[in-house]
Parts: sequence; C-alpha cells; structure tokens
Amino acid sequence: MIIRMEPLPLSGITVVAVEQAVAAPFATRQLADLGARVIKVERVDGGDFARGYDTAAAGLASHFVWCNRGKESIALDLKDPRGLEVVRRLVADADVFVQNLAHGAAARLGLDAATLCAAHPRLIAVDISGYGSGGPYADKWAYDMLVQCEAGLVSVTGTPEQPVKAGIPAADIAAAMYAFSGVLAALVRRGTTGRGGPVEVSMLESLAEWMGHPLHHTIHGGTPPERTGLAHAVIAPYDAYPTGDGGRVLLSVQNDREWRRLAEQVLKRPELGTDPEFATNAARVANRQRTDEYVAEALGALGTDEALARLEGAGIACARLRDLSEVAEHPQLAARERWREVGTPVGPLKALLPPITLPGGESARMGDVPALGEHTGTLLRAVGMADDEIAALRRDGVVA
Repeated sequence: MIIRMEPLPLSGITVVAVEQAVAAPFATRQLADLGARVIKVERVDGGDFARGYDTAAAGLASHFVWCNRGKESIALDLKDPRGLEVVRRLVADADVFVQNLAHGAAARLGLDAATLCAAHPRLIAVDISGYGSGGPYADKWAYDMLVQCEAGLVSVTGTPEQPVKAGIPAADIAAAMYAFSGVLAALVRRGTTGRGGPVEVSMLESLAEWMGHPLHHTIHGGTPPERTGLAHAVIAPYDAYPTGDGGRVLLSVQNDREWRRLAEQVLKRPELGTDPEFATNAARVANRQRTDEYVAEALGALGTDEALARLEGAGIACARLRDLSEVAEHPQLAARERWREVGTPVGPLKALLPPITLPGGESARMGDVPALGEHTGTLLRAVGMADDEIAALRRDGVVA
C-alpha cells in the first residue's frame, strides 16, 4: 500500500521579511518551518543586528541561529532607491510581507502594511511594533525588557524582595506568535475572499494579553498577586526543595487528600495529615514556614531520583528543577526524537523540531541558517536583473 504524505501546509507561500532581532524573525521562522519560502532582507553593513549578539553557537549568534533557519538572505541598502526597488519587486510576487523596523521607518520607505496592501490587494502585510501605530508610546524604544516592565510581567516575577525580568525574551516571543497566527488567519480569510490585508501586532498588547491571570486578578479582585519566587501565593506546599545530592525538586499539593498521602508516604509523618494546623490548605498557607520545613527535611534526606520516585508513587505532582544542559539531554525530548541538525555557515548545529506536529504530513522543513547575503545574486536574477546590473549594485554597495 502506498502511503501518501500530505505536503507542508504553507508550501507555495512566499514571504518577504524586512526584519531584525527576535519578534519578526521568530514569526517568519514558524512560517518557514511549515513550508513557506521566506526571503529575509538584511542590511548590507552587518545584516540583522542579532547576528552580532554573541558567538555562542560555534561562532554564530545563538539568537540568530534560533530564529532564522530555513530562510534566504538578501542584503540590500534600502536607503538607496535601487535597493528599495528590489524589495518592491520581491513583494510584487509575494503572499506575505512582514516588517518590524523602528516606528515610522517602514512608512517612510513605503513598506508599511497600509501602503503595500493598497498596491497589492492579495498581499498580507504585517507590521510588528513595540507599542502600536498610534498613542503616546508609539515612538518609544521597545526592547524586550522595557516592554516586560511596561506590561507588568516584571512586577509579578521574582521574590517578595526583588522583581526580575523573565529569563527569555517574552515580549518578543509573544509578538512573534501573534504575528504568526495572524498570518495564518489572514491566509484563511484570503482563501475565502481573495483579499489579503494589513495585520498589526504590538509587543505591549501581546504581552498584556499573556498577563491575563494576574491582570484579571488585580482589576477584578482588587489586589495584585504577590511575587513568591517558585512558591505559590495561595497553595502550600508548592515550591522547590533541595535534595540530598544537590538537586532540587518542585512539588505541588493541590488538595487535602494529596497532603495526607504526602504526609504518610513521603514525609513519614502521617499525623500531619490530620493535624488541624496542616490538614487544610488554608491552614498550611497560614503555617507555610513550618509546612515547608517538614517537606524540606524529608526531601533533604533523599537523592533527587529517590525523592521523585517517592513523590510519584504517592501521586504527588512533581518535577526536577533542570538547568539548560539537563534540558538538552531531557529523556522525553530524546524519546520523542525532537532533536534534529540544521545546516549553518559553520556546519551542522542541533535544533529542536517546532512544537506543531502534523501527523500524516511531511516533517517540518528545518532549512539552513543563511550567511549574510547568501542568496543575493540568485534573488536579484529572479526579479529580472542582468549580471552587469548586479555587478554595478555590488560595486556601489547597494547589495552584498
């Protein structure tokens, strides 16, 4: 029997992206993984500045490797009319255009969504910004950490004494994922109406949406949730506890039945299960310090593996607190064969499969990470330029 694999859902879709940093590149990488052709327009003088963030990925920048596989790179000077004309030719044959330039820069170049969609009715054009196209914050700098502060994420992250930023670029990622889903929604709409149209995504509005629980807790309940580190503000025990071999285990007791099992099978103090000072969650929260001391004492006498085994045996939700090296060796990721290799200018590098799995279809297209301007010549010829024209543009520094 012949098994026919379904093609990737975005095969045949062409995306042109004037992008930098994380928000737009991560959005378009999702499109590339699902089969779209993504043409990345970069500056001639160094390209996407994320290329220079670090050299941790075998000499390449880790942000860039993460966000830019499967793309074609063309390096253009958009301040030169000839470079801008190349982008316009590319857009004329594209299905999607994405940009996250500084506020106002795309409009000055005629590359904002409204202008492009007016000229190309089937085009889906995405403007990603820090704070949106209008309002008093439209012109403000919008680096990820700044938006984390403005959206309130920092205020609910950390310890009672110290607010901290998230350890990942949460505002960039939030905007990227809404841009990605916005493109998919617009493609579905175009399939029924024949028309594309603008898509607008802001980092602030994306991250503010992700703040839903603490935001609603505050505006409807009157008080913001307290910062509690790894603990839970209203559940106990719910925290990470050190084990005897230097590890840490996080556990969560969700109800009083679980507490009784924890007391009997892990703490080996069954009397705590019915003691009025600990028998209910409200009592344990009121006596959090003593509750945590009992748990810490029991787990501190065990190795990490034994602690997890006992907790799981008692039906208690738990997790190993892993560092990133341990995540890279996570047995679940290995068992599900989630790691692949992608080509880069310095050789193959490990990368995770994207989390969208389409059983019965082709695997995600995890293409190579491009060198700056690697596809410039090919793309210029594709838009009708002769070799002597390309040579002149290179000589004048308009392309690289």
